[in-house]
Amino acid sequence: MATIEKKASLDEKVAVDSASSKEYLENSEGVTEEDLATYRHVRDKLPWTAFSVAVVEFAERWTYYGTTNIYNNYIRAPLPPGSRNGSVLRQNRSIGVAGALGMGQQKSFAIRTFNSFFVYCTPFVGAILADVKFGRFKTICIFTVVIFLGHIILVASATPVSLEHPTTAMGLLILAIFVMAVGAGSIKSNVSPLIAEQYQGKLRKETLPSGEIVIVSPSITVQSIYLYFYMAINFGSTAAISASFLARDNGYWVAFLLPTCIFALVPIVLYLGRNSFIQTPPRGSILLETARVVTTCVSARWSWNPVALYKGMKADGFWDAAKPSTYGEKLPAHITWDDEFVGEVHRTMSACKVFLFFPIYWLCYSQIDGNLGTVAAGMTLKGTPNDLIQNLNPISIIIMIPIFERGIYPLLRRYGINFTPLKRITAGFVVAGLAMVYAAVLEYYLYKTSPCSNHLPSECTSADGNPNASPINVWVSSGPYILVGMSEIFASITSLEYAYTKAPQRMKSVVMAFSQFQTALSSALNFALVDVNVEDKFQWLFASFGITSVITAGLFWWTFRDLDAQEIALNLIGTGEREGFKGESAADAPEKAV
Repeated sequence: MATIEKKASLDEKVAVDSASSKEYLENSEGVTEEDLATYRHVRDKLPWTAFSVAVVEFAERWTYYGTTNIYNNYIRAPLPPGSRNGSVLRQNRSIGVAGALGMGQQKSFAIRTFNSFFVYCTPFVGAILADVKFGRFKTICIFTVVIFLGHIILVASATPVSLEHPTTAMGLLILAIFVMAVGAGSIKSNVSPLIAEQYQGKLRKETLPSGEIVIVSPSITVQSIYLYFYMAINFGSTAAISASFLARDNGYWVAFLLPTCIFALVPIVLYLGRNSFIQTPPRGSILLETARVVTTCVSARWSWNPVALYKGMKADGFWDAAKPSTYGEKLPAHITWDDEFVGEVHRTMSACKVFLFFPIYWLCYSQIDGNLGTVAAGMTLKGTPNDLIQNLNPISIIIMIPIFERGIYPLLRRYGINFTPLKRITAGFVVAGLAMVYAAVLEYYLYKTSPCSNHLPSECTSADGNPNASPINVWVSSGPYILVGMSEIFASITSLEYAYTKAPQRMKSVVMAFSQFQTALSSALNFALVDVNVEDKFQWLFASFGITSVITAGLFWWTFRDLDAQEIALNLIGTGEREGFKGESAADAPEKAV
């Protein structure tokens, strides 16, 4: 069992002496409501095991982005003149674009969208296995092997021998996408909660060396953990820089081989940390018990009249029907949980409503993963691979996260501005919308300045078959990548934090999977828009996404403004002393792996 050293300040000792006149917050160490409102909130020290989990995510994301970020050219563009492996001949590298299968923009978009859709459906596979059967750590280990297998197939698809038979290469690519999506998705839903549960601290007061009394806040600590976790993700995704150059200069099989080798870090870190990671053991009936809580409450308010049913479900006391305390000694046999679990399920349902707005956000994000690469292909490259620019997105995130974590967020707290998760998500939608407006304006000028007048700048070629680009420099397309990066700090990172803090202890992987599933829903919307995901319609596509995202931001805040006011109370549910599940012992609590 992991232990956390308890620090008692002079103020806490005084508070203990006057306990009869003060009501401490549940699961805190001598903190009252007055303390919470009076003192500045700071984060706690981060456990080293959290950084170990971040290394796992760094390596896994390196392998993911180091392959998917070059899928667009690999599928869309044909083999360059004189190439057998997708590379560009040395004399043409200042203007040439790597390619292999030559299937065009629409088919490239469809395959990449399928990959995004499937990889964000599969988190449910790993989440259910983790929460019900194996636990998070063992599930991650199992699907590490699956990802390795997928990478081997991917490398085989890109060898010169395979590329001589495009149908074979495409078949191997689809198989690799399928296998890697199962592995990556199943790991994704478990790594995110695993890193946060390495921290087990409680709300408490401390006196800094300066004499200032502060509140050490678990919620702010979890926020910081996810900021650094996301930084690790984006350190990994910058690997696509090497992938772009490797594909252009050495061919695609080499570009796909490097991420495969980097992935070897994952099993090494998992093995070294196997006895140190704090884990939550699985509970085989947790999903069934959650369903029973919901059905018990709905049954108590059931009506064939949909209006009456809706009013009953919105009424105060709706969740009381599932609480053991409602029944006293006459507890129904099917109720195996405590009152706190009912509160956790209620909180989880509210959180899941928040996530349902995210498909619109991910529609905007998806444009930097391919379509903007096509935009860049029609601009003046001067030796810069067109799919290199998208790496400004993770680089900008890496730069901005310390600025927000060490500068902007503490400054806001110092001045009493509570930039809550739901406020951050709202800001993320707005900034993502601005990124799309930027992209729409850029595309307008690209149409005007391209030597070809067909609104297909990326396909404009000179008589010798080489690109005939717009005079606009490719680096002008950096704006949307940077703005989307800022929006991720507000919205994407906060969605991880929100999923973790609002889920029951034994269901964090499943709730995390549900939050990630919104990306799959976004991909499904993209499938429906495949006919307009063509270059001559990019201007209006980007503009419509931008306007929709800004409107969604307003609707999101209006819908959840009341929930935002309950943030602290919601986070405290289930953190104090509780009766637990029927038949469960203390040994079933979160503990180190053995």
